[in-house]
Amino acid sequence: MTNTEFRNVAIVAHVDHGKTTLVNGMLEQSGAFGDHGEHTDRVMDSNDQERERGITILAKNTAITRKGLGKDGGDLIINVIDTPGHADFGGEVERGISMVDGVVLLVDASEGPLPQTRFVLTKALEAKLPVIICVNKTDRPDARIDEVVSESQDLLLEIAAGLDDEDAALAAEDLLDLPVLYASGRAGVASTVNPGDGNVPEGKDLQPLFDVIYHVLPEPSANADAPLQAHVTNLDSDDFLGRIALLRIYAGKIRKGQQVAWIHYDEDDNEHIKTVKVAELLRTVGFERQPTEEAIAGDIVAISGISDIMIGDTIADPEHPVALPRITVDEPAISMTIGVNTSPLAGQGGGDKLTARVIKARLEQELIGNVSLRVLPTERPDAWEVQGRGEMALSVLIESMRREGFELTVGKPQVVTQVIDGKTMEPYEILTIDSPSEFQGAITQLLAARKGQMQAMDVREGNWVRMIFRVPARGLIGFRTQFLTETRGAGIANSIADGLDVWAGDIKARATGSLIADRSGQITAYALMQLSDRGDFFVEPGTEAYEGMVVGANNRDEDMDINITREKKLTNMRSATADATVTLAKARNLSLEEALEFCGNDECIEVAPHVLRVRKVDLSATDRKRAAARAKQLKK
Repeated sequence: MTNTEFRNVAIVAHVDHGKTTLVNGMLEQSGAFGDHGEHTDRVMDSNDQERERGITILAKNTAITRKGLGKDGGDLIINVIDTPGHADFGGEVERGISMVDGVVLLVDASEGPLPQTRFVLTKALEAKLPVIICVNKTDRPDARIDEVVSESQDLLLEIAAGLDDEDAALAAEDLLDLPVLYASGRAGVASTVNPGDGNVPEGKDLQPLFDVIYHVLPEPSANADAPLQAHVTNLDSDDFLGRIALLRIYAGKIRKGQQVAWIHYDEDDNEHIKTVKVAELLRTVGFERQPTEEAIAGDIVAISGISDIMIGDTIADPEHPVALPRITVDEPAISMTIGVNTSPLAGQGGGDKLTARVIKARLEQELIGNVSLRVLPTERPDAWEVQGRGEMALSVLIESMRREGFELTVGKPQVVTQVIDGKTMEPYEILTIDSPSEFQGAITQLLAARKGQMQAMDVREGNWVRMIFRVPARGLIGFRTQFLTETRGAGIANSIADGLDVWAGDIKARATGSLIADRSGQITAYALMQLSDRGDFFVEPGTEAYEGMVVGANNRDEDMDINITREKKLTNMRSATADATVTLAKARNLSLEEALEFCGNDECIEVAPHVLRVRKVDLSATDRKRAAARAKQLKK
C-alpha cells in the first residue's frame, strides 16, 4: 500500500438535499456494486427508519477506490462519510467531521442554504476543514443556481467571521476562491461549469467531483513510520466478531493480531491504559467490510477484539501510548422520561420486554454508540430522564425500542434548563419558514403565541415568503402539526439551536383539550356517534379503553371526561330508522411524533409494538382534580 493515496471527505448538507443519492452514484460509478450487481437507491441508508423517514440518522463511511489515480500509478482511496443533515443528530455529525480532512457542502439548487446547512458547515469550519461547494439538483425546474452559490459563499463568510477561534476561520479570499461544482445526483453527473437553471450538467459521470476532491482536499497529514495513534470514532457490532470499533489512523501502522495500547476512561474521566490484541482488522471496500492484514496512517478501518472499547478512546503503540483529544458534542436541549409501561393494559400491546431491568440495559447500550445522549436517574426506580439534542433524535430511539419489543411509558418532551447567575436560562432555536405568502399572517400569529420573534423576512418568486424567527425551544414542541394545519401542508419549517437565553415565560402550546375515558371497557359505535360533536377521536369501535386514557382532542381548550363505552338501551319500541347504519368519522391514528406533540403537561404516552396510546399521568379523575386544586392553592 506504499503507493496508495487517501482522501477523507465528509458530505454535509441540509436534510433532503441529496447527500445519500450522490454517494450512491459515486459508489456505482466506482464499481462498488460489481458489473452485474443489483442495488437499491440510497444504499447508505441501511437503517429501517432512515428509509422510512427519508433522512440520514447515522453517520456511515464507505471507501471508493479509483484505480491508478494515486501517486506513481497507485490507487486513490476516497473514504466518504455520509453525515446526517439534521441538527438533532449532531453527535453523528461531530463524529463524522472528526474523521475527515475536508468537506463537500451540498446545497439544493432551489432551496439554497437552510438552517441545518449552517449547523453542519459551522462544525466543519470550527474543525478548520477546507470546503468544496457543490450545487445539487441543478435540473430542478425552479433552480436558481447563481443565487444559491452567492448565498452559500455569504454563509461561509458569515460563519467564518463569527468564529471565536481566529485560526479556525479560513481567510475571506480563500473562501471565495473555493471551487464550485454543479451536479445532479439522481443523473450521476457533475461539472465545474454552470449548466444554467433547470439543466443537467454537461458530462457523463461524476469524474469532475473525484478530480476536485483529489486536487483540492489535502492528503491526510499522517506518518506511517511514527508510533501508532488511532482514534475510535464510531462503534458497530457483529454476531461473530462482537463489538467493532471504527478507527481513523493518524500515525503508524496497525496489523491483525498486533498488541496495542488501549487508552480509555472511567466514569470520572480518569485515563487508563491496557495492552490488548487486535483480533480482526477490516477495511471498507465499497459499502462492505473485508478482512485485511495491515492498514497505514491516513486510512479509516475497523477492528475487533476489545469488548468494552468506547467512542473517543485511543489505540496507540504500547511503548509510546499517547492519547488523542476526546470527541466533544453540544449540550442536550430536550429531555423525556422513559420508564416501564404502567397502564392497566400493560403487557397486552405485543411487547415482550417489560421490566425496568431490560429497559435500563437497553438505554445503557444506546449510550455506547450515541455520544450526544444522556441518561439520568429520576425519583422512581423504574423511570429515567433521557436527554438529547431534539425531539426527533429521542423519537428515533423510542421507535427503535418499540420495534425491538419494548413496552414503555414516555413523558412529554421538556427543555433542559440551566441556572446562570441566578437566572433560569432555556435553549432557543432559529426557525426558518418557507411558505406561500397567503399564510404569512397566520404563521406570525401562531409563533407570537409561542414567544417567537421575527428576525427577517424575504419575499421570493412564485408568491412565496421566507421568514426567520427566534423561538424558545419549548415553543416548538407540538408546533409542527399546527403549522401544517395553518399552511394546509404547504409550509416548510426548519430550525437550529441558538444557545441559551432568559426564560421567556409561560407558553400555551395546545389550543385543544383532551377527551378522556372515565371508565374501562370496550368502545362502542353508539357512544362515538353521540359524542361526535365534541371533537376528533383517536380510537375506533371495539377498541379496549381504560379510565384516564385520552381518546380524542376536545374542540374546546379544556379536558372533558366522557363515557366512551356507553351502549344503546334496548327497548321494545321500534321505528323505521331506529337501526339505521351508524356512519362515523374516520379515527385519527396518531404517529409517535404526533403523539409527542399532542401530549399535555399532565399526560404521557403508552408505547408498545402494536399500540400507541396517550393517557393521563394520574388515571383517576378524582386524583387529577385534587392535584389541580393543590397546584391552584400553591399559586396563591
